[in-house]
Amino acid sequence: MRAAWPGLALLLAGCAASGGWNKAGADSAAAAREYQDCRATAESAVKTDADIDQDIRVTRHSDWQRAAGVRVETQAMQEHTSGRADAIVAACMRAKGFAEPR
Repeated sequence: MRAAWPGLALLLAGCAASGGWNKAGADSAAAAREYQDCRATAESAVKTDADIDQDIRVTRHSDWQRAAGVRVETQAMQEHTSGRADAIVAACMRAKGFAEPR
């Protein structure tokens, strides 16, 4: 498995809780199950992006080091992928009838 993928998987996995999402009639266990289902959906959806990010980091690493931009570029790619995953989770939870945490 690629070096960055485990870090992204941990980021996406989050905790077993529902992330604060709630729905009338749904207990915390049901909310947690639905949240984890949405997290798995997001993980699957951004896997290609994460793999591409990793490939770019590997192939362009020496270029970025010379330009002192490796950390900035890596962080920007990770933030983009993480933001996309968060948006997928939010859309998924709303589609399941849950209200966003406040």
